[in-house]
Amino acid sequence: MIDNSELPIGFTMELAQHSDILNQFAKLPRTEQASIVDGARKVKSHNEMRSYVENMFSESSF
Repeated sequence: MIDNSELPIGFTMELAQHSDILNQFAKLPRTEQASIVDGARKVKSHNEMRSYVENMFSESSF
């Protein structure tokens, strides 16, 4: 998994609230994790981050 120092704090906090999504994220290859983290860096608000995390594994994600 990507080093926590590389993760946006809001992303980390939302993942902590969604253990099922966190587990899926942790199982991804590093390249896919990096792609998701890059997307999280573009998120501007708390609500947008919640939506981003909750929908990370929908068909239209990253």
